[in-house]
Amino acid sequence: MRPAGPRADALRQPTARATTAPPAPAPSPTDDGKGATGDVTPPASPSVLPPASPSAPPAGPVTAPPPTARPSTAPPPPRVLLRTGSEGAQVRELQARLRQIGHFGRNPTGYYGTVTAEAVRSFQAKRGTEATGATDAVTWRKLLAMTRTPTADELDPPTERPVAEPDRRCLTGRVLCISKKSRTLAWMIDGRVVSAMDVRFGSEYTPTREGEFPVFWKSRDHVSTLYDTPMPYALFFSGGQAVHYSADFAANGYGGASHGCVNVRDKAKVAALFDQVKNGDKVVIYW
Repeated sequence: MRPAGPRADALRQPTARATTAPPAPAPSPTDDGKGATGDVTPPASPSVLPPASPSAPPAGPVTAPPPTARPSTAPPPPRVLLRTGSEGAQVRELQARLRQIGHFGRNPTGYYGTVTAEAVRSFQAKRGTEATGATDAVTWRKLLAMTRTPTADELDPPTERPVAEPDRRCLTGRVLCISKKSRTLAWMIDGRVVSAMDVRFGSEYTPTREGEFPVFWKSRDHVSTLYDTPMPYALFFSGGQAVHYSADFAANGYGGASHGCVNVRDKAKVAALFDQVKNGDKVVIYW
């Protein structure tokens, strides 16, 4: 038998079958019905190099920054204690002390008006402080150092003007005895003067009536409906005319006039009078 050659051996070898990979499983549906996306390999992050160190500044002398100048702070102005429109016991004391050293030429009224402001301004100018006319803490300390504590008579004198001889109609009963000649009001009970105070009257165009009248209405916080003016402690005796406190009289004295009423400038005195007078008490106004 003829030996088999290499070709024959090759023909006897079984032919190798191609290996077929199993099919990839179908992707599972996602919640919204779309196919899932296959994993994606993220690209490699670029390498981050550390920043280059800044080059060192050249060596040299170090200069300190100039010091910051602090803004200058002016001292606060002194606290104002009393000013125009103030009233009360401290105003009365201020006026009495100013009168002791010749800056206030009338009796204390307890009201801080233009006359008081001018007196304070005069005192301040003489003492080398800012002449504002308002009494601040510095002005008050200087005034205390130069004056003594006022006496009761200095703080509350009976009246600035002497009371006139009373009209004979004032000698019996309870009477507001008002003299146009002396410009005073005397509160009298059975011929005795209980208290007295300065008053002023209406101008020639709005004169205060003269005669004898009864008090028919008391109004503590009255405001004039005709002139829109406060009339505190009003004691009405004839129509719209009344005895009442006047801030203008307290501030400006006899430089003004009323619209016919009897103005009182001492608030404390007319307040006390208001509490004592009753409806039906007499008002006598005479020359």
